[in-house]
Amino acid sequence: MDFGGLRVGVIGTGSSGIQAVPLIAEQAAHLTVFQRSANFSIPAGNAPLDEETRRRQKAGYAERRRLSRLSGGGSPHAAHPSPTFEVSPEERRAAFEERWALGGVLYSKTFPDQLTDRAANDEARAFWEEKVRALVEDPAVADLLVPTDHPIGTKRIVTDSHYYETFNRDDVELVSLRENPIERIDRTGIVLADGGRVELDAIVFATGFDAMTGAIDRMDVRGRGGRRLKDVWSGGPRTYLGLGVDGFPNLFNLTGAGSPSVMANVVLCAEQHVDWLADCLRHLDEHGYRAIEADGEAVEQWVAQCRDRAAATLFPAANSWYLGANIPGKPRVFMPFIGGFGVYGEIIADVAASGYKGFTLIRD
Repeated sequence: MDFGGLRVGVIGTGSSGIQAVPLIAEQAAHLTVFQRSANFSIPAGNAPLDEETRRRQKAGYAERRRLSRLSGGGSPHAAHPSPTFEVSPEERRAAFEERWALGGVLYSKTFPDQLTDRAANDEARAFWEEKVRALVEDPAVADLLVPTDHPIGTKRIVTDSHYYETFNRDDVELVSLRENPIERIDRTGIVLADGGRVELDAIVFATGFDAMTGAIDRMDVRGRGGRRLKDVWSGGPRTYLGLGVDGFPNLFNLTGAGSPSVMANVVLCAEQHVDWLADCLRHLDEHGYRAIEADGEAVEQWVAQCRDRAAATLFPAANSWYLGANIPGKPRVFMPFIGGFGVYGEIIADVAASGYKGFTLIRD
């Protein structure tokens, strides 16, 4: 899409909006960003890789993979070994600086208590806010860009390339939909609640998606007796290990609800599930089974474990898509397994080693 010479509006400042805005601003004659909810974003730190960097990374590739599989988030980067307030202010700031420079969502894991202790989280938030306010020239605009409705990291932290600096441009404007909602959209632009009109040639809707269950719901998956998975999940997704659902034999919902999924490196999550599933199918073939189905009691216990683990953190304090809060009428249930990628890997490996406890293996 060529936005050259156009008056453009972007509705939404989640990951898609935040990453698109700087690029659209480079082309558009004027850009208006319509923000309902401010989000935390960290510079992505993307840069070309030179040959020396490539050689160094490849030389340690096996160790990077090993550390990633053991970690909470599927990366070789470990959190600081001490809680936030057990180090000096100088050491704490140095740790935040290192993670800021590293870029991306890893900032939320700078210290091990950052997403369980509100005071620790406030320290991380204060450092983030200092950094962002230094990037935005207009304090009033910065006020709108700084989130106040959730702890940092309880919505997925976005990674950006010069997002905040974009609002220093004379041809970029920020509209707070909390203060002045959209009344209607017509042929020539957007009319706001206060009667103001924003003339536009193009509108980009960066308004999010029905995460983790939406695509599965639309597939109309049916199990025993014709039961619809959408109906079974009407109160929230119910899985065993994120892999099986009682009443739905041979249904494997990879990297979805009930597994680390979006809480970790999704590429590694996919590898982990595919490897587990390949071994499972091999076991079924070798022993003459034709189906495998999660037990109802195992599902109930796993759902309870996922719920209890989430409740021990700050995550439920945010109206995030982890909870389905962005979809009207969707039940408020924390959908991923939050115990960590490495821990989850140990759990599913133990299930397989035990002969697939929690599942019923079916011959006929």
